[in-house]
Amino acid sequence: MAETAVGATGVLGQAEITHRRVLNIAIPIVISNATVPILGAVDTGVVGQMGLAAPIGAVGIGAIIISSLYWFFGFLRMGTTGLTSQALGAGRQGEVVAILSRTVLAGAVGGLLILLLQAPLFWAAFRLSPASPEVEEMARAYLGIRVWSAPAAISIYGATGWLIAQERTRGVLVLQLWMNGLNIVLDLWFVLGLGWGVEGVAFATFLAEWTGLALALWLCRDAFRTPAWRDVARVFDAERLMRMLTVNADIMIRSALLMSVFVSFLFVGARFGDATLAANQVLLQFIEITAYALDGFAFAVETLVGQAIGAASVARLRRSVWIATLWSLAGTLVLTVVFFAAGPAIVDLMAKAPEVQAEARAYLPWMVAVPLLGIASWILDGIFIGATRTADMRNMAAVSTAIYALAAVLMVPAWGNHGLWAAFLISFVARGVTLALRYPALERATAAGAL
Repeated sequence: MAETAVGATGVLGQAEITHRRVLNIAIPIVISNATVPILGAVDTGVVGQMGLAAPIGAVGIGAIIISSLYWFFGFLRMGTTGLTSQALGAGRQGEVVAILSRTVLAGAVGGLLILLLQAPLFWAAFRLSPASPEVEEMARAYLGIRVWSAPAAISIYGATGWLIAQERTRGVLVLQLWMNGLNIVLDLWFVLGLGWGVEGVAFATFLAEWTGLALALWLCRDAFRTPAWRDVARVFDAERLMRMLTVNADIMIRSALLMSVFVSFLFVGARFGDATLAANQVLLQFIEITAYALDGFAFAVETLVGQAIGAASVARLRRSVWIATLWSLAGTLVLTVVFFAAGPAIVDLMAKAPEVQAEARAYLPWMVAVPLLGIASWILDGIFIGATRTADMRNMAAVSTAIYALAAVLMVPAWGNHGLWAAFLISFVARGVTLALRYPALERATAAGAL
């Protein structure tokens, strides 16, 4: 008897793909993303009340180091969404449940590796980002606490991807609100109430992440009512494990390539002086805002495309892509208008130094173009993640990175920071165009049931 995956609205792989369904997936993710910068502001704000610069720098550096280590395992979220949604579309409920066990175990192993290797990892991080002895001492104290929640933090990536694949993004929103809300309350209590300083911020996050994992597993509790989650033969099936490893390795390489573009952008921009470097940092926030706003539709298309491919339905694939793209385009147009009308005010809010404001305003037109030039790359990322066509993602990321490097070599000497911004946005266009060229092959593979 075929296995069936039943959701709140019936068999997900067979339910009608509508605008309402896309929005039900996307909107909770958009709201969830909006809470992320609030937590960072509170972390900085509470230690700022101590009246010293060192604690602020320590929390900033410590958070960047630990977040970068966690980011390395971020592929678990994307890979899990694609694999789970395809299993749902194919009606293989036992595999859906087994994927949850695999991804949570993988997160736990990843966290344990960070715990075991924390000494050399932190040593290397501080060599790359040297700080004053006072700041480094405080940052090490912060990291010495935060690192013990690594297994929880990384496992949450997998559980989140599993929930997204089942269109349970309201659960993801609840999880994010719980973790960030608890973190903020504990920040205020530990730092302002008990005077624990930097260690208080770290303890707050430590508790938020472990309780967050408990909540994530509770949200996935339906899986633990079936025997498949503890079916050792199924969970550790060699073919499935290799498939998971391949998908996640491709995504990791792709993400590393994209990160190299961002890092080189910052490094090259630093050559133009402190004001230009600061202006570039401010303007990058516009890209972050765009990504957060459009992520919801990318997540929706990941889920629906994966289900369509699992069901080997080209018609469902096309409709999923069409509706998600329409809403993504609507969001893009809204962001373009907002950036055009309110861009100068946003710049002035984020930067108070007159020279930084002037520099940022000079390059603001590039930000107005970001949503329009980047939309194809973001939505196609979601399509290819859902399809687990991760080799294409890896290869096209390599091509777009090479195109960016060539554009930067040609344009930066001639046009300075404007040339750098042009090369940066060309990388988005290149990624969108190259992935679009691979889309017909995705449809053919879907029709043949070869994915």
